[in-house]
Amino acid sequence: MTTLVRFREPLRNAAMNGEFERLIKTIFESPARAAAVSNHAWTPPLDIWETEGEVVYAFDLPGIPEEMIAVELEDSTLTVSGSRERTEMEEGRLFRYERPFGEFTRSVALPEGTDDVEARAHYANGVLEVHVEKREQSKPRRLPVTTTVESGSID
Repeated sequence: MTTLVRFREPLRNAAMNGEFERLIKTIFESPARAAAVSNHAWTPPLDIWETEGEVVYAFDLPGIPEEMIAVELEDSTLTVSGSRERTEMEEGRLFRYERPFGEFTRSVALPEGTDDVEARAHYANGVLEVHVEKREQSKPRRLPVTTTVESGSID
């Protein structure tokens, strides 16, 4: 009896295909080409946490001067944008360039119940923190119920 074994295409697997592409790029791509390709928009990492009276957004922006950062609040959306310039290297000495550079924009919707009028931003040690105040929550209240007595004549 003959057993048939189906041969699968080795590059059909998406994970393996991705690894294969990465290997080919590593072999054939020069460091200068890799640096040129990485000059695209990037997204800085972001942490968000809540305290008793505010929501805090912390963006990692190391190596970016304060004057290159813009913070905007509009229509309940926080947008941070800016630019990081590539560090100049002596030609022919670049072995690897992994730190992102170029322009970036990151927008985050503010949660309901925040007050962007009292927001403030602070930049220190490469971390931009934006503090957005929470509005005081309206508390339920009990309304008195009154009845009206109609006056009428009895015949």
